[in-house]
Amino acid sequence: RFMSACIRPGWTGRLVAVTTTVLALMFMLVSPASASPAGWEALRNGTAFVLMRHALAPGTGDPENFSIDDCSTQRNLSDVGRQQARETGEFFRTNGIDKAEIWSSAWCRCQETAELLSLGKVETLQPLNSFFRRQDRRQPQTRALRDWLQARSMKTPLVLVTHQVNISALTGVYPRSGELIFVELTGDSSLNVVARALVEP
Repeated sequence: RFMSACIRPGWTGRLVAVTTTVLALMFMLVSPASASPAGWEALRNGTAFVLMRHALAPGTGDPENFSIDDCSTQRNLSDVGRQQARETGEFFRTNGIDKAEIWSSAWCRCQETAELLSLGKVETLQPLNSFFRRQDRRQPQTRALRDWLQARSMKTPLVLVTHQVNISALTGVYPRSGELIFVELTGDSSLNVVARALVEP
């Protein structure tokens, strides 16, 4: 009622056009591109690795009583998130990767995501841990992760399961829950995002 009272005659078409444009732009911003065949090939041949944000775990951060050793105190995957993680594992296999070197943050939602991919043994890597509450850890952890990556041979496809803050700090990308970011480590040690993919929850 308030909207119709405020719209002058002749403005309706313009409003619809503007609204459609805004919605299209919003979709472009939040809808990641599908991983190209070249992205999967780069992962298989070791010229790229995958950063994966943990699957859907509703909420933000962790409860006040958070303990790294007690999953019941953490924000965890929902049933939808668990199914998303399983389907993402199938997505890898569909694209010719049935085994990978898997490293994960110590947070339970990352560990569970990594396990449900069913691509191999899951190892914990400290630089992948969330620094959401410890922004002073952003630079040293990101630097440590870069150093770790530069020392890897990546003969086996490499998948790192971590958090939004870690991925954003390393690549500048803000990933959705469960999103895969294909990253190329170039000869001059810079990082280049070559593809993105998401199994919708």
